[in-house]
Amino acid sequence: MNAKTLKPPRVTDTTLRDGSHAMRHQFTREQVRAIVAALDEAGVPVIEVTHGDGLAGSSIQYGFSATSELELIEEAAKTAKRAKIAALLLPGIGTRKELSAAIERGIKVVRIATQCTEADISEQHFGMAKEMGLEAVGFLMMAHMRPPEFLAEQAALMESYGADCVYIVDSAGAMLPDDVRRRVAALKERLSIQVGFHAHNNLGLAIGNTLAAIEEGADQVDGCLRGLGAGAGNAPTELIAAVLDKLGINPGLDVFKLMDAAEYIVAPIMPYQPIPDRDAITIGYAGVYSTFLLHARHIAAEFGLDPREILVELGRRQAVAGQEDWILDVALDILRSKRAAEGAGDAREPAAAERSAD
Repeated sequence: MNAKTLKPPRVTDTTLRDGSHAMRHQFTREQVRAIVAALDEAGVPVIEVTHGDGLAGSSIQYGFSATSELELIEEAAKTAKRAKIAALLLPGIGTRKELSAAIERGIKVVRIATQCTEADISEQHFGMAKEMGLEAVGFLMMAHMRPPEFLAEQAALMESYGADCVYIVDSAGAMLPDDVRRRVAALKERLSIQVGFHAHNNLGLAIGNTLAAIEEGADQVDGCLRGLGAGAGNAPTELIAAVLDKLGINPGLDVFKLMDAAEYIVAPIMPYQPIPDRDAITIGYAGVYSTFLLHARHIAAEFGLDPREILVELGRRQAVAGQEDWILDVALDILRSKRAAEGAGDAREPAAAERSAD
């Protein structure tokens, strides 16, 4: 990479949103206050705060929050001195009611996420966001599932609805650097607005893929302190800052303060360190939504299955966000198949014994 040809990207920290998955949505007001204060002091310009599945995500389907996301947003907005507070909204989960409430609590940015094939369901949500004076960012989730040209068409729809930026989102952590380059390049060529990239680390490529996106001209990128996020986590914000600084395109982030925030504020409250372990690697390998990881592990343990069996089958069926209940169906299908195979084996054994006796 030639640093002279690159420009500093805007970095959004999603510790308090994507990290909510790893935290099982148990963030407290005190934790939000500490993390936002540290990020704000370190120069991070946008901080995303919501349930992992966005506004109104707290539910039996996605997991209940320990503290109302509106309370957490309010705490974040009161704490931040410079940073904008952002919220995620998934059409079909979050509605105008929740968006209005989040605006009252202090958000300045809304990130509207759809499956990469369903941009057309976001039109009214972008319209609402612009009517309410928000910066509106589009998220094309599970973007590894469709080619660059298709994604550019979907992104163009979001632009026509009023998006200020559209992200390529590697929800499964399934992309290789060239996959990222081609997708970001397609959006940069097609759109007149900004382009962003959101990485997951299931194949150990979150930082590499983020750099590939920046090399192709991505204007915005995402990170989480200590990599706290779904699956194997996200590109660590402190690592993004260090790498951008070495490249000479630091957008104003204090590298050491971010390191300290990751080490002394986030690490002590993490239930585990997201890494590309065998199950998380399987998610990237099979191309499954990163948030399925904990659910697949839980159900696999309940039925005595290998989580990888479930994840690979979900990938074969092209499961996407919002289909978490499918994990149970897949597990039961696998269990039935195993029992049927065992039954067939038992039925063959007497016949084999008779032949042996003859």
